Amino acid sequence: MAPITIDFASLNLMTLAPMLVVLFGALVILTIDLIKSDLDKTLYTTLTILTLFIALGATLSLNINERGLFNTILIDGVSVLGQAIIIIASMLFIPLALTKRKFHEFSYPEFFSLFLFMVFGFQFMAASDNLILIFVGLETASLALYTLIAMHNTKLAHEAAIKYFTMGAMASGFFAMGAAAIYGLTGSVEMDTIAKVFQERLNDAGILIPLIGGALLMVVAIGFKVSLIPFHMWTPDTYEGASAPMAGYMSIVPKISMMVVAMRLFGIYLELDIEIIQDVIIALAVITTTLANMMALVQEDVKRMLAYSSISHAGFVLIAIALDTTKGYSSFFLYYGLFMFTNLGAFTVLWVSRHKYNIHDERFHHPYSKFAGMIHRSPISAIIMAIFMLSLAGVPPFSLFWGKLYILSAIVDSEWYIVAVIMALNSAIAIYYYLKLIVYMFLKPEDISGGKVVYANRALSLEIVIGIAAFVTVTSIFYIDPLLSFITNLVGASGY
Repeated sequence: MAPITIDFASLNLMTLAPMLVVLFGALVILTIDLIKSDLDKTLYTTLTILTLFIALGATLSLNINERGLFNTILIDGVSVLGQAIIIIASMLFIPLALTKRKFHEFSYPEFFSLFLFMVFGFQFMAASDNLILIFVGLETASLALYTLIAMHNTKLAHEAAIKYFTMGAMASGFFAMGAAAIYGLTGSVEMDTIAKVFQERLNDAGILIPLIGGALLMVVAIGFKVSLIPFHMWTPDTYEGASAPMAGYMSIVPKISMMVVAMRLFGIYLELDIEIIQDVIIALAVITTTLANMMALVQEDVKRMLAYSSISHAGFVLIAIALDTTKGYSSFFLYYGLFMFTNLGAFTVLWVSRHKYNIHDERFHHPYSKFAGMIHRSPISAIIMAIFMLSLAGVPPFSLFWGKLYILSAIVDSEWYIVAVIMALNSAIAIYYYLKLIVYMFLKPEDISGGKVVYANRALSLEIVIGIAAFVTVTSIFYIDPLLSFITNLVGASGY
């Protein structure tokens, strides 16, 4: 029997550097807590930000089109962009732990360690093209995220964590079944090998049905994770129960990592011209965007409105993936790169005005009436929130206008004219519920039936995060061209 040899050159640790940095940071925080407990959260916040900053530098210094971890990790432009967005969004989120209010979760070192473990899992998903490792990354990130939501330590937070855990387990089950079906057809879990086997066996009798069946199982799994309708049921309640910044974070990072997986996986089917997969994805995207907009119109709570809004945006960008073009993929990263600042900024403004008890509504923390007359008692917050709402609505010259414009341009270039019209109409519909909040803030008289809203949840870190988000949202017109060129070059260099 020949001895088993391991080629350590194919380990290529440099491709793992961004993930190893994050993993090391998580372990350092745990170790410090074991040696000396009851340290101030400022130390852990600083260590987490420093870890993420180093990880971002390591990500941007990666060589394109290299493989590592015995050819299971693929470092291409898509991987670099996905990891960069995940890390930047995390760097925007973690300073919010320095709020002056005493929230339970931020007093525990375990929160920061779990947060980094979660980031590690999402990075792993974005960088791997091996179905087993993607599943490992998915479960690592998901289990940490469920715990982070529950650590908010309210009844609604516990309910949100349980609902998210239940739906997440179902999504993981569908992902495992889809991966098993694909493995049964190809004998491999490596996406490049899967693509070659599919290409070779495409004309085999009887292979098309199980091939499509495996893809549909994956569609369901990804649909749960990115909140596509009809797999969105958990999303509004989970966002409502989680803290506002965590809800904003959930609307970005988990979706980015899963969308990158969808890009790699469904790209195999789209390259083989299996039109039914493209039709299913586009149909889901159109239905998601349209119905989510309809549901957002009737919400009475701003946080739930933003939850349905994030569902609508997920449907909008899914179209870009279904196009299977360089412009489509580039528009996806451009959109989420801009959406990251705007949406997290909007959720952070909600958190600034949070109260421990509902003073305006029996159920909701953030009813529209709470924001009535906001321009008089907190004019800067009202103006910044209005900027975020106009950007989410796609009003020029704010950031998401350029993201929507570029996606619509990619759709038109692919000659999906009816889909482009439907998406443009959806953007027009969405303006109504974003303007509704602006009307309350600027034109409605203040509702003092439940007591004045005091914006006591202030801290320099929160103001900096909101300021950065607002600055990026307003000034996008000046940097959109170089940013788009940078993204397109990375995507094009990866062969997409």
